[in-house]
Amino acid sequence: MRRRHIGWAAGAAAAVLVAAGTITYAVAEDTGAPAAGAPAVRTPAAESADAGFARDMAVHHQQAVEMSYIVRDRTKNEEVRRLAYDIAQTQANQRGMLLGWLDLWELPKVSEKGPMAWMGMGDMPPGQDGALMPGMATDTDLRKLQSLSGKRAEILYLRLMTEHHKGGIHMAEGCVARCTVGVEKRLAQGMVDAQASEIELMAGMLKERGAQASS
Repeated sequence: MRRRHIGWAAGAAAAVLVAAGTITYAVAEDTGAPAAGAPAVRTPAAESADAGFARDMAVHHQQAVEMSYIVRDRTKNEEVRRLAYDIAQTQANQRGMLLGWLDLWELPKVSEKGPMAWMGMGDMPPGQDGALMPGMATDTDLRKLQSLSGKRAEILYLRLMTEHHKGGIHMAEGCVARCTVGVEKRLAQGMVDAQASEIELMAGMLKERGAQASS
């Protein structure tokens, strides 16, 4: 299975590297970074919305990439495979940017506080069966996806990804409202717009398969 992913993974990695080349400049421009040799500029605090969103969305995105890899091996349907490829490429790229910002800000990639505490959800109950945040699939869901093939795998993937996108949109909207770094707020708004569009697309794909998104 891993051999078939090499070319695809290499493409995703290349996209991340290209995006990473602009990370420092984009964030520096938004935070008003001085010229080389000047005093360091302020960076977001470790428990700020900017840092919290970067950490949590990186985790959220990683699962979307994983699910997309799985379904590409479980179906020959080109429409679903193309969607899975697009989601994996986009979210691997964005994940690289989010982790790159944390490195740039010299902030930890993990927090002692629970997921989404930066959104005022510090008392959120711990995730069950591997679903750390709203919208995330459980470990049981992922095992089931790996066990199916063809139309059944397509339907489960589209349902899981629809819920995943809903959770991602909720978090991205939180960043739009709370984050202070302009380039990060713009990325978050882009996620809201793109994932809302993909939810509509997936609803149509489910209908074509005689199914609908889970309630």
